[in-house]
Formats: sequence, C-alpha cells, structure tokens
Amino acid sequence: MIVIQQEKRHVEVIVLGEFTLADFKEFEEAVLYRIKFAGPVNLFVDLRQMLGFTVDVAWEDIRFSRQHVNDFNRIAVLTDSQWLAWSAWLSQLFTRADVRVFDGERAARAWLDEPV
Repeated sequence: MIVIQQEKRHVEVIVLGEFTLADFKEFEEAVLYRIKFAGPVNLFVDLRQMLGFTVDVAWEDIRFSRQHVNDFNRIAVLTDSQWLAWSAWLSQLFTRADVRVFDGERAARAWLDEPV
C-alpha cells in the first residue's frame, strides 16, 4: 500500500507493507499529472515501513525511470535499509535526477526544500 500527497514543492510517497504493481501504477499517475502541469518533479520517498516489493515493480521502476530521464530534479529516499539504499543508488543510472538516501526525515525534507 502507498500513500501519496501532492505537496507544494514535491510529491511525497510513503510505502507501507509490500509495494505492488498496482501501487506503482498509482504512483506513476500522480507523478505524470504533476509533470504535466508543473514540469520536473522533486520526490520524497519514505521506504521505512516497506516490507518488500514484487519483481514486476522493479521492472516497472526501471522502465518508468528510463522513459522519464529528465522529469525529476531531486529524489530523497528515506530508509534505514542498506539494501534499499544501494538500490536507490543503482537507480541513478536511469535518471538525471539528484538521488540521495537519508536515514533522517528532517534532513531529507530540508534538502528537498533547498533551491535547485
């Protein structure tokens, strides 16, 4: 399950439990809507409560990232998992966004709020 909020300066996504393909499609719709009306997007992605993800989500993430290489400015990933931190680092290969991993919410939000 995911929770998506359209904030003033970014799109916020919180993943709870298993991240499924249906969740990812919901994420895509929200981000594409924002891109259409506001241009490149900043993302705040909170994965601290994610229990796992399906293989089709991983594939869809790569496909989506490759199609939208220039549509993201900054992506703040909040996690305490080394595996997810490594995965976020790897995702930088598919986007021109500045992707950073944080273990503290305050630091992640402060970084997103800095001028680009």
